[in-house]
Amino acid sequence: MSKADSLYYRHRFPPEIISHCVWSYFRFNLGYRDVEEMMAMRCITLTCETVRA
Repeated sequence: MSKADSLYYRHRFPPEIISHCVWSYFRFNLGYRDVEEMMAMRCITLTCETVRA
């Protein structure tokens, strides 16, 4: 297992989705619910608690 894989070990979503949520949150100064709505437009169902954790 590589170091990048170990960072996302046992997470529900793939690393690409997690990285995109984190990038969007910091890049555009979005709230958790904004990220949740943005992912919903891409047909990815998550809650703001998922983003927060």
